Amino acid sequence: MVAAGKVWLVGAGPGDPELITVRGLAALRAADVVLYDALAHPALRGACREGAELRDVGKRFGQPSSVQLAINEELVTLARAGKCVVRLKGGDPLLFARGAEEALALVEAGIEFEIVPAVSSPVGAATYAGIPLTHRELSSSVTFITGSDRAGVPWSPDSWKKLATATDTICVLMGMRRIDAITAAIIEGGRARTTPAAVIQWGARPEQRVVTGTLASIAERSRAEGLTNPAVIVIGEVVALRQELSWYEKKPLFAKRLLVPRPSGQAERSARAIRARGGEPIVLPLIALGPPPDIAPLERAAANVRDYDWVLFTSENGVERFCAVVRRLGRDARAFGQSRLGVIGPRTADALRRFGLEPDVIADEHVGEGLARDVLKQGVPRRVLLARALVARDALPNALRAAGAAVDVVAAYETKPVLDAGDELRGLVTSKSIDAILLTSSSTIEAVVERLGQEAAELLAGVTVASIGPVTTKTAEGLGIRVDVAASTYTVDGLLDALERRYRP
Repeated sequence: MVAAGKVWLVGAGPGDPELITVRGLAALRAADVVLYDALAHPALRGACREGAELRDVGKRFGQPSSVQLAINEELVTLARAGKCVVRLKGGDPLLFARGAEEALALVEAGIEFEIVPAVSSPVGAATYAGIPLTHRELSSSVTFITGSDRAGVPWSPDSWKKLATATDTICVLMGMRRIDAITAAIIEGGRARTTPAAVIQWGARPEQRVVTGTLASIAERSRAEGLTNPAVIVIGEVVALRQELSWYEKKPLFAKRLLVPRPSGQAERSARAIRARGGEPIVLPLIALGPPPDIAPLERAAANVRDYDWVLFTSENGVERFCAVVRRLGRDARAFGQSRLGVIGPRTADALRRFGLEPDVIADEHVGEGLARDVLKQGVPRRVLLARALVARDALPNALRAAGAAVDVVAAYETKPVLDAGDELRGLVTSKSIDAILLTSSSTIEAVVERLGQEAAELLAGVTVASIGPVTTKTAEGLGIRVDVAASTYTVDGLLDALERRYRP
């Protein structure tokens, strides 16, 4: 007999994927199957464990959508099959959502469930627009209402009239198709025509757009700006505070669409850094990491690592792949013995620390030449081990050998092209759907040029090309690609700093 599974009804929050709760994220990572809504941020699917089944059950007005009864039945069927199931819902699962209906269906079927609340979409959207829904001097009450009743029938004008003066702040969800009738009825109900009002589209996301006006003008203004659902209409004196409290749109990379062609694991870290600055990361891995063709040299080096005076790493990938082999051999950080450790930058240093090791040298200049100089300042080593990519520059080992050191270079990993990403890349570039492309290594620009072919330079003419450092810049220029922005600090944060300087008014 199959043990019964369990269902988590999880709120994804109002757009920004990092607004999901810690408990909601834990449920996602444990789920066998995730049924997600259209308004749950796509990045949250990347938080699911490898092998989890992802099913789109989003509902959109006027588009083919899943029927709620079918979703309820699907949850029950999956749980009875012993699956751990997450129903991922935009905003909060119980506020203007079908979470309660789904929970009742689970109760009737005798299925165990949990409800994980979240920041609701109207609260989150208003906050990211700089509009407090309540304020001690302006609003002590707020009403949340949808643009129609449960059957999709518009509320009567009399209903809006009654609401007009019964509450300080009015938040209308799913009301854009009837915004003219709604605002007219609220005015007729006694609310002043000059009452501040706003429409917030795609709240708490880099696509966020906000139009403000008065109760009398907001319908026309939002229509002129092309705002449609998903949007929240906010009516009340608190809207006037946006002029001073707007903060999200002031983030340095707000609304900039930045292409991240890195391998998937690294790309997600870069994506978080971009979102923290208000940008929209477009993650499109063009290269993937894999084991080297011959693993034996790496295994021998890992088994004998304590025999080296220095062990050097030029990337966090090298650290992670090398240390994974050390673990597979049944050993831990003590395997390094008295060997001194050198790394090319802070990210690589952090990767070592995760293995319980502290680097002796972190290169001041985050290139191979810089690491060689800093190691040689400590004296000429006798034996050095360098764990790196299969294909890489030889500046570091050559500099050490020239000084008299014996250097063993082992391939810890190999970068390989992602062959099926070319059409998507070309589509993003030709449609001008990206503002900039982040080149974080020579291999990323080589992959970009390989996918775009002979037209690469021409196609990238309308895109800001941003390079993480001089080595990557040299590779790009050697391939005929101009570089518009170069980082002065050779890290992703340094690269984003350089882009901020370019886009700063």
